[in-house]
Amino acid sequence: MTDTPTRDSEQDSQHARILARHLDPGFSADFDGTTPDDVDNGNSSSSGDRENPESSLRLLGGDIHRDLYKVGTRAKRAQLHQRAATFSHPTDYQDPETDHNDLPINEQRIPGGFRRQFLERHRRSVSYIAAPVTRDFISFLELYGQFAGEDLAESDDEAVEEEEEEEPTERRPLLGRRRSSRFRPQGDASNVKSFFTLLKAFVGTGIMFLPKAFKNGGILFSSLTLVTVSLVTSLCFHLLLKCRRQYGGGYGEIGEAIGGSRMRTLILGSITLSQLGFVCAGIIFVADNLSSFLAAVTPSTSTPLSTTALIGIQLVLLVPLAFIRNISKLGPAALLADVFILIGLTYIYWYDISSMVKMGGFNPTVELFNPRDFTLTIGSAIFTFEGIGLILPIQSSMRHPQHFNKLLYLVMFIITIIFTSVGFLCYATFGDRVSVEVITNFPQTSKLVNAVQFLYALAVLVGTPVQLFPPIRIIEHKIFGYRSGKRDNMTKWKKNVFRTAIVLFCGVIAAAGASDLDKFVALIGAFACVPLVYIYPAFLHWKGVAETPLEKAGDVTMMTVGVVACIYTTAITLLRWAE
Repeated sequence: MTDTPTRDSEQDSQHARILARHLDPGFSADFDGTTPDDVDNGNSSSSGDRENPESSLRLLGGDIHRDLYKVGTRAKRAQLHQRAATFSHPTDYQDPETDHNDLPINEQRIPGGFRRQFLERHRRSVSYIAAPVTRDFISFLELYGQFAGEDLAESDDEAVEEEEEEEPTERRPLLGRRRSSRFRPQGDASNVKSFFTLLKAFVGTGIMFLPKAFKNGGILFSSLTLVTVSLVTSLCFHLLLKCRRQYGGGYGEIGEAIGGSRMRTLILGSITLSQLGFVCAGIIFVADNLSSFLAAVTPSTSTPLSTTALIGIQLVLLVPLAFIRNISKLGPAALLADVFILIGLTYIYWYDISSMVKMGGFNPTVELFNPRDFTLTIGSAIFTFEGIGLILPIQSSMRHPQHFNKLLYLVMFIITIIFTSVGFLCYATFGDRVSVEVITNFPQTSKLVNAVQFLYALAVLVGTPVQLFPPIRIIEHKIFGYRSGKRDNMTKWKKNVFRTAIVLFCGVIAAAGASDLDKFVALIGAFACVPLVYIYPAFLHWKGVAETPLEKAGDVTMMTVGVVACIYTTAITLLRWAE
């Protein structure tokens, strides 16, 4: 229990000793006579032992590099605290981590210091009281604010409002500026938390489209396709992570560092297109399931609402949700969505397995391979595994990011089993009767089925604003830059009109593709997700990281396969749609 703090303290002291060699010993961050040299020597000096150093603020640019001088002071304070702890007994009200991280005494003496100390302690006490599930889900949701490693977390309205509420400090600019993703603090998520966060990032609505994908490709071909897509996707994730280790930053920043501004624009464009495609597919899915639900629970004499009408009702609900600037406010909705998805998956497993036991095997209409529609399976599989936008922020949120690779491969192994089993079991149970909205295949006279159908549709609906957040912020930045609606009402309303237009645009596309949801999903996977997951990582690795001829040949092969798959599957899907 005590080994980890000891190692952290020794590491901090080592960093302080290295840094002290490059700092002027005549200056210090504090006014108490403590210098980095004291830490280097392993003893505490008093004003009588040596001349008290001057404040580092007197140096040129002192407000910029003052944090460097504070490193030594903090290391010495940690040593003193550790020594004092060996001669004292802990009391009920002491929290070593909280007390250790309190503001230094000299900073509390500065005007406003006591208030900052009070606010910091209050913030920590609230964070300890908050429910762990709520905090974890808000943390997960904030990853969408850092989608693909980009700084999308807060709009200018929120940033300006927060800066106005903050107390002036030496670190904050007087006029304020937007925070940069390059200067995010080190994450503190444990390996276990990161593992479950990765699971939540991959297991979403795409899993519901797999049963029809198995019908399109056949049970054997579809199973092999999912495994192959999983392996190739994991390889491309590995290539992107290698690029990040060398260049840092988010997906777009890596592209800009290697391929220039046009490459960054291309990557962000593909992210925007894929996310808008997910939103449109979700709108169609909700409309179709609600239509089936209403047909099952309303009298047969009544006229059910059409799919187009249900899409319009969704737009009425989505427009105000699109106005939300702070994505963490969508936390309760996202938590509700995942709970409903878990309920739906549990019921699907239970019903399929029990039905196959009663039938004594597979449905007789099951095919091993469907030569006519197998290309639709490829696009749907790629759509389901598309989670590249969240792997970079999840890695950044980890306390030990060097462990991310093994967690990612473990999660990919688990979700491959989940995805394959859901598609396999549903197709084996219903055969050629399986529908895109697989829940409609279950007994519609069952109240439990009606409840699961409604809850799953509601889950997708409340999760749609989360999917919509990254493309809105990316396009909004291109149009409005960093202009704030907090100070200019005209800018604020222009942004609101723009967000309304994006939602309406998604509604129009959803209405156009509602007749063939499986083909729509396959088209999104083939045209939008293939470049993002397979072509761009291989290109960035080939141009910026690969050194050996074997690595370069592998990257070229991956790019070639990606381009051919993108063109071929897109063309075949469009031809099948036109029939």
